[in-house]
Amino acid sequence: MLTSKQRAALRGQANKMETILQIGKDGISENTINQVDDALTARELIKLRVLDNCPLTAREASDELCTALGCDGVQVIGSRFVLFRRNEEKAKYDEFLKK
Repeated sequence: MLTSKQRAALRGQANKMETILQIGKDGISENTINQVDDALTARELIKLRVLDNCPLTAREASDELCTALGCDGVQVIGSRFVLFRRNEEKAKYDEFLKK
């Protein structure tokens, strides 16, 4: 669980990031969960987008992925959302989590 200060620091980092995954008309499938899991392992902090034809809102998609993968939702704005999961082996964002 992230504190509000940690979440704010991660939001600042995510602001510069590009969206790397999109969730479309099929919603969240097993393949989507696997892709997000791999991306979180590699990057720790990722930005996703929910397309207009998706049956889920960005909040619903964020909550569903957080439950499935044990990650933290950093922010949801419009159709985009940011997820974070610390990688124990290659932690990139430890300096932001100490704040």
